[in-house]
Amino acid sequence: MTKKTTLPPYKRLYEQLRQHITGGHYNKGDILPSENELCTTHQVTRPTVRKALDRLVHEGYIRKKQGKGSIVQGQPQGVGILSLSGTTSAIGRDNLETKLIIRPFLVQCEDAFGFPLLDFEKQVGCYQLERLRIMNKQPIFYDITLVPNINLPRFTSRNFENRSLFEIMRTSYQLEVTGGEQKLMAITADEKLQQYFNVKPGHPILQLARKMETNKEGFNFYSQVYCNTESYGLYGTF
Repeated sequence: MTKKTTLPPYKRLYEQLRQHITGGHYNKGDILPSENELCTTHQVTRPTVRKALDRLVHEGYIRKKQGKGSIVQGQPQGVGILSLSGTTSAIGRDNLETKLIIRPFLVQCEDAFGFPLLDFEKQVGCYQLERLRIMNKQPIFYDITLVPNINLPRFTSRNFENRSLFEIMRTSYQLEVTGGEQKLMAITADEKLQQYFNVKPGHPILQLARKMETNKEGFNFYSQVYCNTESYGLYGTF
């Protein structure tokens, strides 16, 4: 059974405008359409538009200038891993390289990075894949993802190199992330993370355990993301 996406209107508008900025539809110095134009184009209220614009201001995508409107600042100096549309969309394809470390393989597990699995998820198992995300030639994320083995034809044969997992799930399986839960923890790099991130022992790493809910009732997928935030902060909505 499929449930209706329940994103608030301001979040939908925020995501659309943010994608237009990161995708190059609007460049630095451009002025976004007026609040009235956004209300008409997207059929939303003025408070909705203002809330979406305020979030873009807070995250550094735009700045407001009285008498001129919303001026595009460009890509913020940070990493939008917390965006509902995924890391690739938030950062932009031109700035992000995704290297597949381990291709998807089927595993049986009792929980997913601290999130309890449902009985049927334990029975069918999950596909596990591991990726390294590189931004401007600097390794930023190493992530391990678990996707339940539920009606995902050809999942193991798909190309995950330089591809967005969120996009694959949307276009190939009509599964769209609608929200989720995440847990953050500060750790130090073990030998594997030292190798992937090219850092020394004791280097601080941010660990995120994430449960991502989708528009399909009962279908969630999970990830453990290790972030080297030495040069980039994290921002975004989830």
